[in-house]
Amino acid sequence: MNKQNGANLGFENKLWEMADKLRGHMDAAEYKHVVLGLIFLKYISDAFEERRKWLMSQVTDPDSEYYVDDPKQRQAILEDRDEYLAANIFWVPPETRWESIQAQAPQPTIGRVIDEAMAAIERENPGLKGVLPKDYSRPTLDKTRLGELVKLVGDIDLKARESGVKDPLGRVYEYFLGRFAAAEGKGGGEFYTPQCVVQLLVEMIEPYKGRVYDPCCGSGGMFVQSEKFVEEHGGKLGDIAIYGQESNPTTWRLAKMNLAIRRIDADLGPHHADTFHNDLHKDLKADYILANPPFNMSDWGGERLTDDPRWKYGVPPVNNANYAWIQHFIYHLAPNGIAGFVMANGSLSTSTKAELAIRKGIIEDDLVDSIVALPGQLFYTTQIPVSLWFVTRNKKADPRRGFRDRTGETLFIDARRMGHLVDRVHRELTREEIRQIAGVYHAWKKGEGYEDKPGWWKSARLEEIREHGYVLTPGRYVGAEEQEDDGVPFEEKMAELTAKLYEQFMEDRQLEAEIKKNLEVLGYGG
Repeated sequence: MNKQNGANLGFENKLWEMADKLRGHMDAAEYKHVVLGLIFLKYISDAFEERRKWLMSQVTDPDSEYYVDDPKQRQAILEDRDEYLAANIFWVPPETRWESIQAQAPQPTIGRVIDEAMAAIERENPGLKGVLPKDYSRPTLDKTRLGELVKLVGDIDLKARESGVKDPLGRVYEYFLGRFAAAEGKGGGEFYTPQCVVQLLVEMIEPYKGRVYDPCCGSGGMFVQSEKFVEEHGGKLGDIAIYGQESNPTTWRLAKMNLAIRRIDADLGPHHADTFHNDLHKDLKADYILANPPFNMSDWGGERLTDDPRWKYGVPPVNNANYAWIQHFIYHLAPNGIAGFVMANGSLSTSTKAELAIRKGIIEDDLVDSIVALPGQLFYTTQIPVSLWFVTRNKKADPRRGFRDRTGETLFIDARRMGHLVDRVHRELTREEIRQIAGVYHAWKKGEGYEDKPGWWKSARLEEIREHGYVLTPGRYVGAEEQEDDGVPFEEKMAELTAKLYEQFMEDRQLEAEIKKNLEVLGYGG
């Protein structure tokens, strides 16, 4: 993780290192819920206390409409549940507030105290029912370490002030999600999409206002980034309506907590559910779809869905769900909607009969707006290269948004050479690279300053895609990067290269002779 992706290494990384020391021998997958649950508990308690302090300032201010002279009435207002719910703040009972929990951190009963606090908060806030972890009292969880972790989480605000970080708990929650995904390896990616990929998707489709949908939402990162985008561009929380679904029960709970920390109202359904077999938003037509579905799912139960109305372009193969996801996204798109999603590169060129027929139908209906080939090593779950698909139902000119008519055209971007390694196995796109890719796409959409750049991007006509057998791999279209002519004649270059080559041959022979001589001195001569 780096600053480009929204993390302050001096702050979040120090906290991570301290928390990781307290993990002991616990698996990252198990420890994740311990840590993130405590951060959530601290967050809602802090939000409650902030609102309570504001109410106190109002009831004691003679110029405020809240002002009351009677101390008992003041106390009643401070403990009035409706005063908190009206401000989108969870009601936190006195015994579950962080100050009370932290005071009991050194006690061996701290696990039971936290479990009871979580249960009480769920009772008082029906929207959190079945969401919070409630197994802190289990015997396998070291209570001394747990108490130290409570203190560490309690100190987050202090650490944040020292580092000048705003929204510390939200930032730490997001950062820790990424670190847990890295620690878990392949098992971690099911709930986490790398932040740079999410940012690129959001920057490209620009979800200003309307319905945003993710049918495989993981921990909710697409939604968090969408809300950030709206706020950064002058909008406000609530300008977009969020709909999501997640099949994994523990991941569904992570998403509910992640969105609650951000005060983002979202409809993730009343429970976890499989999108293919129990579509919780069956009638939804979304303005924006953002998704990172599981790659190459072979056990998605397609044999039970052969007559599904979502398969307009053909029945997807039962041993691979890629084209089931693609058709699901298209099915849920509004007439002017756009979908941006991640797919394994194999989906761009697969020639199996069913998948080729589906891809051909989608292309002939002129739904593919853009394809972006990404560098490898971006994901924790897999090292296979992936691409971003952008699918839209309407490529016609839109004067309101400044879009020119792109009917019959698709933009191909090859970004495989972008990104940089942040450790031995993981790569990230920089903020500048994200802006560059999104900028090319928007320039193409608007017809302002766009030009094909060999080796990098090209706008291809439908006829050209047909000629390539409906293959959507960007490398087929962008060609080779132009090399700048340095003015040196070919014959001169060749003579220089040949001379260098013979010089290296001579050095090799000298080195070989020197090695043989040293071996003879040691008694190993041949």
